[in-house]
Amino acid sequence: MPHNGTDIAAPTVAVVYHSGFGHTATLADAVAAGARDAGAEVSIVAVDTLTEDDWNLLDGVDAMIFGSATYMGNVSAGFQAFAEQTGRRCMNGAWRDKVAGGFTNSGAKSGDKFATLSSLAVFAAQHHMHWVSLGLGAGWNSSTGSENDLNRLGFWLGAGTQTDVDAGPADVHPADVATCRHLGARIALVTRQLNIGRSVSPAAPVPAASSAPTR
Repeated sequence: MPHNGTDIAAPTVAVVYHSGFGHTATLADAVAAGARDAGAEVSIVAVDTLTEDDWNLLDGVDAMIFGSATYMGNVSAGFQAFAEQTGRRCMNGAWRDKVAGGFTNSGAKSGDKFATLSSLAVFAAQHHMHWVSLGLGAGWNSSTGSENDLNRLGFWLGAGTQTDVDAGPADVHPADVATCRHLGARIALVTRQLNIGRSVSPAAPVPAASSAPTR
């Protein structure tokens, strides 16, 4: 009988984010809702209030979706501080082969968000995680397009969203909320597919630990 994965537990996903003014927190909720829609067990973790239980949760999940506002062309200081706290886990391969994805928000339509998404993807790569793209074509790029299209700003590496700097968290653009919800569902689905594959195929061997000194 073909293996259809019905015996595989729901994937566990953590939405790991930093939000300065609440816009990214709104998007984190949307990402989490999308992952739940796709059958995942989801936790939302704000990196500026991490507890030891939160660290243990991150070590145990199947996937992490990273979110940060774009400030000065990069991730926020709060997210960078979190990233720098993961050095020991990076050296030890604690998050190796987890699934990862990312989203970001800025005040400007472009706002150098690609640089932030790249930083998130490199961070995931340093942890030997599997990065998942947004998986949407560009919206709002023709005369018949609309600002209400999914992926209205045309990002592929992850979800890139925009909120006016004088708007509150409740005023995040509905298309951006929907785009982030899509991202959460996509990563949950890919994670489940990977878990099913792992159930029928042995994992690749893990290379020897780096000999680089740890601090």
